[in-house]
Amino acid sequence: MSLVDFIKGSYTEFKDRVEWPKWPDLQSSTIVVAVATVILALFTFAVDSAFSEAIANFLALFINLFN
Repeated sequence: MSLVDFIKGSYTEFKDRVEWPKWPDLQSSTIVVAVATVILALFTFAVDSAFSEAIANFLALFINLFN
Protein backbone atom coordinates (compact mmCIF):
# COMPACT_ATOMS: atom_id res chain seq x y z
CA MET A 1 0.00 0.00 0.00
CA SER A 2 1.49 3.30 -1.05
CA LEU A 3 1.28 6.56 0.82
CA VAL A 4 -1.07 8.04 -1.80
CA ASP A 5 -3.46 5.07 -1.42
CA PHE A 6 -3.36 5.50 2.34
CA ILE A 7 -4.19 9.22 2.11
CA LYS A 8 -7.03 8.57 -0.36
CA GLY A 9 -8.44 5.84 1.87
CA SER A 10 -8.18 8.05 4.94
CA TYR A 11 -9.99 10.88 3.17
CA THR A 12 -12.79 8.55 2.08
CA GLU A 13 -13.05 7.14 5.59
CA PHE A 14 -13.35 10.61 7.16
CA LYS A 15 -15.77 11.89 4.52
CA ASP A 16 -18.14 8.96 4.20
CA ARG A 17 -17.89 6.67 7.22
CA VAL A 18 -17.15 8.87 10.24
CA GLU A 19 -20.19 10.14 12.09
CA TRP A 20 -19.22 13.61 13.23
CA PRO A 21 -20.86 15.00 16.39
CA LYS A 22 -23.63 17.56 16.07
CA TRP A 23 -23.11 21.16 17.20
CA PRO A 24 -25.19 20.88 20.43
CA ASP A 25 -23.21 17.78 21.43
CA LEU A 26 -19.95 19.66 20.91
CA GLN A 27 -21.20 22.60 22.98
CA SER A 28 -22.25 20.40 25.89
CA SER A 29 -18.99 18.46 25.76
CA THR A 30 -17.04 21.71 25.77
CA ILE A 31 -18.91 22.91 28.84
CA VAL A 32 -18.22 19.62 30.64
CA VAL A 33 -14.51 19.83 29.82
CA ALA A 34 -14.31 23.49 30.89
CA VAL A 35 -16.04 22.83 34.23
CA ALA A 36 -13.91 19.75 34.89
CA THR A 37 -10.75 21.74 34.09
CA VAL A 38 -11.70 24.50 36.54
CA ILE A 39 -12.50 21.96 39.27
CA LEU A 40 -9.21 20.13 38.70
CA ALA A 41 -7.27 23.41 38.74
CA LEU A 42 -8.89 24.44 42.04
CA PHE A 43 -8.17 21.01 43.55
CA THR A 44 -4.54 21.17 42.40
CA PHE A 45 -4.21 24.69 43.85
CA ALA A 46 -5.66 23.55 47.20
CA VAL A 47 -3.36 20.52 47.45
CA ASP A 48 -0.33 22.59 46.44
CA SER A 49 -1.17 25.24 49.03
CA ALA A 50 -1.66 22.63 51.74
CA PHE A 51 1.65 20.91 50.97
CA SER A 52 3.48 24.24 50.80
CA GLU A 53 2.12 25.24 54.20
CA ALA A 54 2.92 21.82 55.68
CA ILE A 55 6.49 21.90 54.40
CA ALA A 56 6.99 25.47 55.63
CA ASN A 57 5.71 24.48 59.09
CA PHE A 58 7.90 21.38 59.14
CA LEU A 59 10.99 23.35 58.18
CA ALA A 60 10.24 26.05 60.75
CA LEU A 61 9.85 23.39 63.46
CA PHE A 62 13.03 21.64 62.33
CA ILE A 63 15.01 24.91 62.30
CA ASN A 64 13.69 25.89 65.76
CA LEU A 65 14.90 22.58 67.22
CA PHE A 66 18.50 23.49 66.43
CA ASN A 67 18.45 27.14 67.50
